[in-house]
Amino acid sequence: METQKLYQAIQSADAIVVGAGAGLSTSAGFTYSGERFKKYFADFIDKYGFTDMYTAGFHQFPSEEEHWAYWSRHIYCNRYLPAPKPVYNRLLEIVKDKDYFVITTNVDHQFQKAGFDKQRLFYTQGDYGLFQCATPCHQKTYDNEEAVMKMIAAQNVETRHGSSLRIPSELVPKCPVCGGKMKVNLRADDTFVEDEGWHAAAQRYVDFINRHQHGRVLYWDLGIGGNTPTIIKLPFMQQTYRNPDAVYATINLGEAFTVEQIKDRSIVIDGDIGEVLKVLVKHEWS
Repeated sequence: METQKLYQAIQSADAIVVGAGAGLSTSAGFTYSGERFKKYFADFIDKYGFTDMYTAGFHQFPSEEEHWAYWSRHIYCNRYLPAPKPVYNRLLEIVKDKDYFVITTNVDHQFQKAGFDKQRLFYTQGDYGLFQCATPCHQKTYDNEEAVMKMIAAQNVETRHGSSLRIPSELVPKCPVCGGKMKVNLRADDTFVEDEGWHAAAQRYVDFINRHQHGRVLYWDLGIGGNTPTIIKLPFMQQTYRNPDAVYATINLGEAFTVEQIKDRSIVIDGDIGEVLKVLVKHEWS
């Protein structure tokens, strides 16, 4: 059974490199459509016909007040509310006693919220919890929790009493340096700010990979889809190919695959990540 093979690979690994994509957070309950979307964005859905948070995030709103009414809710739902399911906690339980490092394209901060060591995390694509200058006029990011919570309170998001599609103008974030527009620190184009923390995490990741060029290394792909394979999936496969003692494992619902060159050292599980992690934690093989 593939899940039992994965358990054995985890136990015997000298080091584990976890690569996490959207599928991991989806398994944890951070769905961008359906009832969860309707609960927090009913008024936006009524006005614009939005079908999900992802596509709604690209909409060009008529004002900054409406733009930030939408985005404060988006950030609130996917960064500051607790994960509906304990998937990240289960993952930590599995790797906490191993020499591990995590690289992720997720921007929801769930690894740190679950208790992962910040020094072992590299968020390549940004963080919903950070603002940056939209230009940007300087390479620095800013914690946004206080600002977002004020926007949420102004909209009465939880009670829906008197909520609107706008926030007060005085709550619209402005760059503290140039006074211009701010935006969320997400990699969408060449304006993405890679601040000192980003570069430090990137270097820690490179150092970890370089220290583990040989030996029993598990490259563990969790929910990496086809949108950005060059960031995690392909490098994991390449590292596995170069190291004859390495193992590549992937868990992804509907998108789990490997390549022929490392097929004999691959563990491929097409299934829900959270359910597989539950089995790994309990050691219950069917």
